Amino acid sequence: MNPIRIGIVGLGIGRNHIKGYRTHPNAEVVAIVDVDKNRLDEVGKEYGIAGRYTSIEDMLANEKPDVVSVCTPNKFHKSLTIAALKAGAHVMCEKPMAMNAKEAKEMLAMAKKMKRRLMINFSYRFNDQSWALKQEAESGIFGDIYFGRTIWHRRRGMPKFGGWFGQKKLSGGGPLIDLGVHRLDLALWLMNYPKPTWVMGNAYSPIASALAKKEKKVFDVEDLAAGMVKFSNGAMLEVEASWAANIGENELMETRLLGTSAGLVQRNVGGGYEFEAVIYTDRDGRQYDMKVHPPLPEGPKTSMFHFIDCIASNKPHTATGEEGVIVMEILDALYKSAQIGKPVQIK
Repeated sequence: MNPIRIGIVGLGIGRNHIKGYRTHPNAEVVAIVDVDKNRLDEVGKEYGIAGRYTSIEDMLANEKPDVVSVCTPNKFHKSLTIAALKAGAHVMCEKPMAMNAKEAKEMLAMAKKMKRRLMINFSYRFNDQSWALKQEAESGIFGDIYFGRTIWHRRRGMPKFGGWFGQKKLSGGGPLIDLGVHRLDLALWLMNYPKPTWVMGNAYSPIASALAKKEKKVFDVEDLAAGMVKFSNGAMLEVEASWAANIGENELMETRLLGTSAGLVQRNVGGGYEFEAVIYTDRDGRQYDMKVHPPLPEGPKTSMFHFIDCIASNKPHTATGEEGVIVMEILDALYKSAQIGKPVQIK
C-alpha cells in the first residue's frame, strides 16, 4: 500500500501532529506550512521534511496531500479546512473546530460535499484509560448517565499576554474554548453525545485582565467560565474551565459522571498530567469501587494514528465533524448566556 501523504499547516501544535503521524507505518508527512520562515526551516530540518511552504495554496497545488492537519490559531481553521477539502484532502482540524458553530457547520457541509473525512483533534479521548472507560460505557455498566461535571482549572496557567490566545478576534474565547473543550468532549463522548437543548453560563476575568493591564497587553477574553448544559434525554452536565483561579492545585482536571447503575471519575493526580480513573457501583446492595489499572485495552497510539488507520482500512473514525459541531453549539450558547445573563436554547 502506498503511504498516505500528509501536509501540516501551522508549526506550533503542528509539531505534535508530525510526531503523532509518525507512529503509523503507513503515514508520511511530506509538507509543512508556516508563515514564519525561520520556524519552517527549523522544523523541516529537524524532521527531514523537504516540502516547506508559506501558503497552503502552494502546498496543496504542489504536493497534493491525501491528508491535511490544520494546526493554526482558531480564526483560520475554517478557511484552511475548506481549502484542503476542496483540494480533495481529508482533514484533521485542531480543537476547537472553529470560532463558532456557524463556521463549524460550513466546514462539515464542505466535507460532505467533497466526500472527504473531517476529524477534530479531541486528544483526551486518545489514551488507553479513556478508551477503557469508553468500552465500559458501551457495555452498559453505567445504565443511563443522568448527571455529570467536567472541569479543567489552572491556578495560574495563562497564555503569554499579547498573544493570539488572549484575543477574541483570533481565538473566539478564553479557557472555555481552549481547555474546557477537551473535558467537554470527553464527557459527551462517554455519554454517547446526547443532544443539547439549553445552556446557562457565565464568564469572568478578574485576575488575568488586571495582570494584562499592568503589562499593557491586549487581553479581552475570560479567565474563567462555567455553565450547565441540559440534554434532550433529561441529563445535565456542569462545565468549568479557567486559566487563573485561586485553587490549591496547579492543574485540576476531572470528569465525573453519574449513572443509574454506576458512576465514574477520571482525574489528574498531583496537579500534573497523569490520570487515575475509578468506577463506582453497587451489586446486591453492596457498594464497590473499581479502580482502572494497567494493563488496559490498547487504544490508538495517537489521534493521528487513529485517523490514518481508519483511512487506510476504510473504517469510520471517531471525533467526527458532527461531534465537533455539537461542541461548538454548546460553547456558543455558554458564551451567549454569559453575555445576556439568561439561559440559551439550542435548536
